[in-house]
Amino acid sequence: MNKIVEIIGAPSTFGQRKLGVNLGPDAIRYAGIVERIEAIGLSVKDSGNIKLPEIDLKKFNSEQQGLRNLEEIIETSELLSHAVSNSIENNHFPLTLGGDHSIAIGSISGVSKHYENLGVIWYDAHGDLNVPEESPSGNIHGMPLRVLAGDGDERLVNISNYAPKVKPEHIVLIGMRDLDEGERRYIKEHNIKTYTMAEVDRFGIKQVMEETLDYLKEKTDGIHLSLDVDALDPIETPGTGTRVLGGLTYRESHFALEMLHNSNLVTSMDLVEVNPLIDHNNDTAEQAVGLVGSFFGETLL
Repeated sequence: MNKIVEIIGAPSTFGQRKLGVNLGPDAIRYAGIVERIEAIGLSVKDSGNIKLPEIDLKKFNSEQQGLRNLEEIIETSELLSHAVSNSIENNHFPLTLGGDHSIAIGSISGVSKHYENLGVIWYDAHGDLNVPEESPSGNIHGMPLRVLAGDGDERLVNISNYAPKVKPEHIVLIGMRDLDEGERRYIKEHNIKTYTMAEVDRFGIKQVMEETLDYLKEKTDGIHLSLDVDALDPIETPGTGTRVLGGLTYRESHFALEMLHNSNLVTSMDLVEVNPLIDHNNDTAEQAVGLVGSFFGETLL
């Protein structure tokens, strides 16, 4: 990679109900992400955190009707879309640090306008494919990928004044092990390429990643990686808000990211859902930084 890696922090906690994930970008910085990437020989521009709405604790802790913190997420998404789009216009590689996974609405909105057919690898325990009427919680961090595909609240769908940002046939889900009924139905109806943990166990991560890259490279002109740390087993990454047992191992994830690096196909990335308030000694942020190192080409020898 000969681009400058631009780090953009999106410290949003509005997409779910646990405080602390808004501290994720700074926890990842504290774990040494800038130094880790620079040690590989790449240039880094840390653009700091985008300025988000204040957290109103009374509202945040209340039982809201409909979509939780919708107005705040719309504002966050527009700001982040603009920042990420500017990064690409400056020929940088945008690396967005969350924050909860609702920030992908903004980051991918900023990326997709620069590509005719953007591909998305959603590395996560969850599909994040809910719509408001089917969501069991109203938490928007369970909806971003469906919003980006053009379904959901119109104000979210039309962030940056265009939709959809990604076609279902250009999505690959990896690490799935917790899907709601509506998400399962949507995946089947749209034939979204999906690797549950059963497939990872059956085929191995090498085959999963080879098939993913073969599937996307012929039909897309850019690939965005959205990596939620809860894709990994919570034994590996305890500091995240929606932990699901039976996830990917740390070693499998390193190998997956090494393969993505070697493909030279990924053009932007999110790293989300690190919550230092429920972590142990910032372990999850440190694990996340290690994964980023593999993604950018770090090797032992």
